[in-house]
Amino acid sequence: MKRDRVVLDTNVLISAVLFNGPPRAILELVIGVSVYCSLSLAILDELRDVLERPKFRFSPEQAFQVIEELHGVCDIANPAIRVNVVTADPKDNMILECALESKADIIVSGDQHLLAVAEFKGIQIVSPSDYLKTINENMTAPTRTSTVRLRLP
Repeated sequence: MKRDRVVLDTNVLISAVLFNGPPRAILELVIGVSVYCSLSLAILDELRDVLERPKFRFSPEQAFQVIEELHGVCDIANPAIRVNVVTADPKDNMILECALESKADIIVSGDQHLLAVAEFKGIQIVSPSDYLKTINENMTAPTRTSTVRLRLP
């Protein structure tokens, strides 16, 4: 069975690390290699910056641990092509660029700007809950464990 290649938006990654629910379930599928995930250094940098904000209270060391863990379970794409599709929030274009470079099947996002695009060059853009609805029930169970589930200090 073909495994999906997904790009997870930063907001999905934040939710996956901090909370239970669809984003966490998707990250567990990535960790268990039931789904392939691609990220870019720009996405990881944004994730680190957000985790270190006072709202989330991650120390630089804790944020680095999350980034290292994701680096270990996701492919890192280095987008060569820049796009300007999301004009309302140009930083969202890095998600599209990563998906294009990595030949992703799906972008999973909770960002309304990206969800409004719906499809980009054949790549579907869906919410975490909608993505989980489409996953084949016969996928293999996770086989790896991870320390991505950090607790807030």
